[in-house]
Amino acid sequence: MDPAGGCPHAANARLLARGAVTPVILPGEVEGMAVLGHDALKEFLSHPDVAKNARHFAALQAGEIADGWPLRTFATVQGMTTADGADHRRLRSLMSKAFTGRRVDELRPRIETLTASLLDSLEAAAATGGGVADLRTHFALPLPMGVICELLGVDAAHHDRLHHLSNQIVATDIGPEEVKAANREMVEVLSAVAAARTESPGDDLTSALIAAREENGDRLGPHELIGTLMLTIIAGHETTLNLITNAVRALCTHRDQLALVRSGGASWADVVEETLRWDSPVSYFPFRYPTRDLEIGGTVIPAGTPVLAGYSAAGRDTSAHGLDAGRFDITRDSGARHLSLGHGAHYCMGAPLARMEGVAALEQLFARFPGLDLAVPESELPRHASFVGNSVRRLPVRLHG
Repeated sequence: MDPAGGCPHAANARLLARGAVTPVILPGEVEGMAVLGHDALKEFLSHPDVAKNARHFAALQAGEIADGWPLRTFATVQGMTTADGADHRRLRSLMSKAFTGRRVDELRPRIETLTASLLDSLEAAAATGGGVADLRTHFALPLPMGVICELLGVDAAHHDRLHHLSNQIVATDIGPEEVKAANREMVEVLSAVAAARTESPGDDLTSALIAAREENGDRLGPHELIGTLMLTIIAGHETTLNLITNAVRALCTHRDQLALVRSGGASWADVVEETLRWDSPVSYFPFRYPTRDLEIGGTVIPAGTPVLAGYSAAGRDTSAHGLDAGRFDITRDSGARHLSLGHGAHYCMGAPLARMEGVAALEQLFARFPGLDLAVPESELPRHASFVGNSVRRLPVRLHG
């Protein structure tokens, strides 16, 4: 795997041509595997003999993984994404109260108000930038960050730092000392957030999690609390940030599809779903581990192997989505639902919230700026320095064509 990331789709196509499952070399010469094919990934994600807990990570348990390994946090952080069985159900039950359909619907007015305010900021940035502004910085980032931090009760003063640290934690091209420093500071910031909410509880998820811990000491340990906050902040804004960025980029380079949704021939929800499939916000997500030698897609994955879930590859798998899987088509009905929000017991709990944010962002953005277009050729947009996240680092746009 290329630690520098970049656009994954050409490499994914080459790998898929060889098979649905492939061995990979992770940073630090760590041997792993990736599941790329749609059907194979769907089977793997819900297989009863596949675990998330790193006690099944053979190389880690053998002491072969350094403390500063860039992907170590994905394996060792304590929370829902690294829990199995009863532990996973316990943590998911605690979190689920914040992501019920009713709670998400209650956020809709706040999301729409925040979206409108950020469009004002985007226009102001363009006014001082010769008509050009970075949509990612001024709109796609602060929307999901503001929403998830409000849900968690995190003060706005922490937003920029938490985004920077999240970027460091999901990066795959940084050195051991940077990795350790980013994780250490993230724990410090979130510990301060937890302390503030302990002293002054509010109507937020962090306060609810702390209350659950205090009511029954074995329900949520202190490391689980910090790990849960870390995972929720990273997943709750990085993925939606990439979704919005990728959708705007797709529409600007596929003007026929933009015209179709404007004419009522498709919906903004259709745009969100096709973006999730065609340009998944997460390319390769670490890790799952077979608890026994497991045959998936005709390939045996040895027990204890760290496995990447290849969402960006599965989204363009022609065997599932048709020979034109590489084409952005918001009217697509291939019969196979994308897997970009997961599948099985670990399906993304925040999926309804991400979809709502994506629809609100796109609908208001293009209603206010119908002539919006890229300010530079797509080929010049700098890509993420990670094979985990999938997007561009900047999205300069001209608001009025």
